[in-house]
Amino acid sequence: MFEKSSEFKSLAGSVNPMGTPVGAIGVPDGFKPHLIHSIINDKGKKALIIMPDEPSAIKMSENLGAVSAGVLYYPAREFTFQQVAGLSHEFEHLRLGVLSAVLNDEFTAVVCSVNAAVQMTMPPAELQKRTAVISVGEMVNVDDIVNKLVYAGYSRYDQVDGTSQFAVRGGIIDIFPPGFDEPVRIELWGDTVDTISHFDIATQRRTRNAKRIEIIPATEVLFDSKEKFAESIENLAKSLKGKAVKAREKLYEDAENLKNGLSIVCSDKYLPLAYESSGIFDYLGDNLLFICESARVKEKTNNQFKLMNEQVKWYLEDGTLCKGIDKFTLSFDELCRVYENHGAVYLDSLPRGSFDTPVANLSNFTIQSFNAWNGTFEQLKEDVAPLKEKGYTICVMAGTLRNAKALAYDLEEAGFNTVFSESYPQQFQSGAITVVSGTVSAGFQFSDIKFALITHTRTLQKKKKANKVHSKNAIHSLDELTVGDYIVHNVHGIGVFDGIQALELNKVKKDYIKISYAKGDVLYVPVTQLDLVSKYIGPGENTARVKINRLGGSEWKKAKAKVRSSVKDMAKELIALYAKRMSTKGFAFSEDTDMQRDFELRFAYDETDDQLRCVDEIKHDMERPVPMDRLLCGDVGFGKTEVALRGAFKCLSEGKQCAILVPTTVLAMQHFNTARSRMEAFPVRIEMLSRFVSPTKQKQVLKDLAEGKVDLLVGTHRIISKDIKFKDLGLLIVDEEQRFGVAQKEKIKEKFPKVDVLTLSATPIPRTLNMAMSGIRDMSLIEEAPGDRYPVQTYVVEYDFGVLAEAMEKELARGGQCYYLHNNIETIDHTAVRIKKAIPDANVGIAHGKMTEEQLSDVWAKLLSGEIDILVCTTIIETGVDVPNVNTLIIENADRMGLAQLHQIRGRVGRSSRRAFAYLTFTRGKELSDIATKRLEAIREYTEFGSGFKIAMRDLEIRGAGSLLGNKQHGHMEAVGYDMYLKLLADAVAEEKGEKKEEQEEKECLIDLPIEAHIPESYISSTPQRLSMYKRIAAIRSDADANDVYDELRDRFGAPPEAICGLVEISLLRNVAIKLGVYEITQRNGSVLFYMNEPDINLVMALNREMKGRVLLSAGKKAYIAVKLGYESSLETVRNSLSIMEKVCKSNE
Repeated sequence: MFEKSSEFKSLAGSVNPMGTPVGAIGVPDGFKPHLIHSIINDKGKKALIIMPDEPSAIKMSENLGAVSAGVLYYPAREFTFQQVAGLSHEFEHLRLGVLSAVLNDEFTAVVCSVNAAVQMTMPPAELQKRTAVISVGEMVNVDDIVNKLVYAGYSRYDQVDGTSQFAVRGGIIDIFPPGFDEPVRIELWGDTVDTISHFDIATQRRTRNAKRIEIIPATEVLFDSKEKFAESIENLAKSLKGKAVKAREKLYEDAENLKNGLSIVCSDKYLPLAYESSGIFDYLGDNLLFICESARVKEKTNNQFKLMNEQVKWYLEDGTLCKGIDKFTLSFDELCRVYENHGAVYLDSLPRGSFDTPVANLSNFTIQSFNAWNGTFEQLKEDVAPLKEKGYTICVMAGTLRNAKALAYDLEEAGFNTVFSESYPQQFQSGAITVVSGTVSAGFQFSDIKFALITHTRTLQKKKKANKVHSKNAIHSLDELTVGDYIVHNVHGIGVFDGIQALELNKVKKDYIKISYAKGDVLYVPVTQLDLVSKYIGPGENTARVKINRLGGSEWKKAKAKVRSSVKDMAKELIALYAKRMSTKGFAFSEDTDMQRDFELRFAYDETDDQLRCVDEIKHDMERPVPMDRLLCGDVGFGKTEVALRGAFKCLSEGKQCAILVPTTVLAMQHFNTARSRMEAFPVRIEMLSRFVSPTKQKQVLKDLAEGKVDLLVGTHRIISKDIKFKDLGLLIVDEEQRFGVAQKEKIKEKFPKVDVLTLSATPIPRTLNMAMSGIRDMSLIEEAPGDRYPVQTYVVEYDFGVLAEAMEKELARGGQCYYLHNNIETIDHTAVRIKKAIPDANVGIAHGKMTEEQLSDVWAKLLSGEIDILVCTTIIETGVDVPNVNTLIIENADRMGLAQLHQIRGRVGRSSRRAFAYLTFTRGKELSDIATKRLEAIREYTEFGSGFKIAMRDLEIRGAGSLLGNKQHGHMEAVGYDMYLKLLADAVAEEKGEKKEEQEEKECLIDLPIEAHIPESYISSTPQRLSMYKRIAAIRSDADANDVYDELRDRFGAPPEAICGLVEISLLRNVAIKLGVYEITQRNGSVLFYMNEPDINLVMALNREMKGRVLLSAGKKAYIAVKLGYESSLETVRNSLSIMEKVCKSNE
């Protein structure tokens, strides 16, 4: 379209990657992506686009991505020079993924901030050398692959849980390369690659096949081997002259560690030793280079270079860095040389005195910018009509594909000549309106060629495959069992896990789990019964109160009976409430109106699938004539508010009122602002009741509320006081429901018995609990994080106030705010004063639990308005408010906190598209206690999304379960452990609903036969994985289950050996035996004995008919039927006998 413009022709004609730079002015931000797209097409080249800072780079990559495929965003990274105990590498992974795509020519354009562009990185030749390509059918050596992975910066684990990890099991290699959505499984046949497939991290099962994969390095600074690395460091140390004593000591120490086989966590400082680099420009080749807003790019580069030099100077003084390892970015002069060598294209919106280099050509565009269109059809018609009269060609970007189709239809109906195109077309039909999907941040009008672009405000998120960590995997697992953990046996109670032991009886080797009980009792549980065992998980983190049972004692039975009767009462109550609600008549809302659709299209983001599912569930409930009572659960920041507002709007669009009840004044303020901005285009009156509103205004609001003039009311518990009258309340939304007392909840139910109620809770709830409560409590779960959240750069560091003060200064310098978590009210003032001394310009505030609700509200209000720079606080921020501008979090003594708590607190930063940092600190005391060391390990794992992350999610969910079921149930969970509690709850609910007969005691059957039935260590070497598979096999209930287990084994570990088939067979037989009332099957003196409490004579007769002379009934104290072994194996004998008995039972029914 633009080739009709003389300015465009002159600019495109003079662009030459090998020639002199060229410039264009009068190019507003909304026009830049379209201009760049057209030049790329015109030249048939790829491009690198430099932006002044990160927010503008992200925006450009989204805008350009809307008009062109293959746009990649290359982020800046943090250089870590001081020693830290652990750090997360997500940004390095993203960068390496982009560089690898550029190397393979799999891109159209790369967008980055100038800060990212000038940072040195791994050069193309090195990246090529360290990238391994593996294809199906090629010959490989496992040891070679392992060495390659280690040299490429990967870590070896038993099971792959996160990026840059790998695992090897026999002929199967699992790898999770950076830049991939899912990890990859390579299966070998001998030395040949048989299959390559992707697999799901949660289930560890394969999803789709691949022909070849490319494994790229996991960190940017790599040496060929530890020996070569050590040698380079020693040579550097030798070259240092004179005073650099400290530096020399540190270098020799690092070299010594490397020689002893240790790794260095922070190898960033050795980047100049490893490579010569000009940053991403090494990858540019003869492609195009665009510089947007060159004056700001220059300013940012100089500032950044100054900052970096300050930092380097500081480290040179304390010997962390030295001459030879002191330059990590390009200077502005070097950047200008890059501009000259690559024929840069400057695109500026305003003219400047002169560009950074001479230019061969200067184009001057005259473009008018449009604000984005807000989504109403009427406004669009008003915008389009005058342009059509002047003969303009118009492009409308309408957001989602669904929207674009609907809009094209509406415009056609309204009499406009309209063309619909799924993606941004190469050519536009002259004089027509072309409707396409996607959005950019602003529209424009190009008068020279009579072209206008109008865009919807909706921002599209990148559809990332959500890494769902499903609670069902996290809770029902023995994966994390280590020796010394508490373990629950359904029949014998709580004991201590002592590991897997192989015992040999009658020359047959079998695995048993050893559990120690009180008073020195020991129980060996055969692995065929592992479904009776689960890890003890209590609701609190303190396990000191756990009581170990005695074998054969009655206390476990008593504890179980107590919990059983309590959950029964609870189930009764809930079912009675549910039944009462089902018989109450409420208001049935009608189906969605056009206004509702209009409201939903204005949501600025793409909804996640979970959000859409929850919205549908809520609307479905509202459309029923029964009052709704639904609980919506999801982690902090998963978009519950938007889901609730859609329900609220549905209620308002039918002329009814809606109320949002929140626990604190600040939350009221936030919801009020959110609701106002979401509904501003609609005739809705929104008011707030809280102490931020003057008494006279409150009186007026109450009067208007009773007259029905107020549609949506947001407020604290003032809403449920007696003097408040609604004219016609249709929906009540209760936020953070775990913070309202029981009395308040009862009051709400009494006051509004027929009103639909939606409660929101920020602690996620396990799916298992949701299943157990199905049919008595309606719950919707959001388990998927929104797509545009950037990872939080996390460091685990030893406490050092200097480092932390520097981190806070860095945050304040970029206009942000910080949380400093000091969990001790006595010394919190002292800490605040210390911070104030170190950073005199900062406004330091304090927040802790002993402050009144009013004081706290004021602190939050100041924080939100930016009056406080650093908030020194206790863990009270867990339940705090969203402050998107707080993006640095420092936690003292992180090793004393539970992972679940850390996860919730870390969720408080990183709420915007700006990069967030978390520093988890610990104090190296005389000696770290065992538990603290374990915690630190877990925290380090957690920062890298390893198993620590799974545990954090699980702990959080159990907290959720505790708060949902109330304090009384909390104690019961502690008494029997979480898994057992859930089982009893599910049974009680099913029984109350009449689905299950009451069973006093669980039936069990122990099968102990002299056959090979175990998982050989050579097949699965990792104990936790072996345990987990034993449990899977013990839980088999049908042939379909058995086939599924075989599939999983084949998939994850290769073809299963014979011994495992014996295990599966025993599991299947056990189920049949339990149904027949057999509680033990053993083999003695050439016979198989079936122990039953009351052997049925009919069974004996039937067995005798089929197996003449081989059957014997012993009716002693422990009655059994004995069947002599014939020609077949003992397993065959058991199978045949049980099958005969089963036929008899079926014919008697």
